[in-house]
Amino acid sequence: QVQLTESGGGLVQAGGSLRLSCVASGSIFSIATMGWYRQAPGKQRELVARITSDFSTNYVSSVEGRFTISRDNAKKTLYLQMNSLKPEDTAVYYCNAYAGPLGVDAWGKGTLVTVSS
Repeated sequence: QVQLTESGGGLVQAGGSLRLSCVASGSIFSIATMGWYRQAPGKQRELVARITSDFSTNYVSSVEGRFTISRDNAKKTLYLQMNSLKPEDTAVYYCNAYAGPLGVDAWGKGTLVTVSS
């Protein structure tokens, strides 16, 4: 129903910035809750940020004030602006689209963010 493609990851020094993008195909983007998750080696996947269809947002406490999630429904694109990056932000970042009543829970393949100290 929806396919997600992340981009924008890379290597950055601590204190630097990156912007991740997630481009969606399909027709349900505008009504889906969109989220960014991350998983570091040896750790469980965690929710980083989420934005609902009415543009409400929430963040894991460790990124509050540093990361900003946004969406452009016309472009069917989700963004994560990451500022003041820390080595502990190093992870594979995954885009997620969720629309429970429609049976949608889609994931991208991930983009790697590496923050050097």
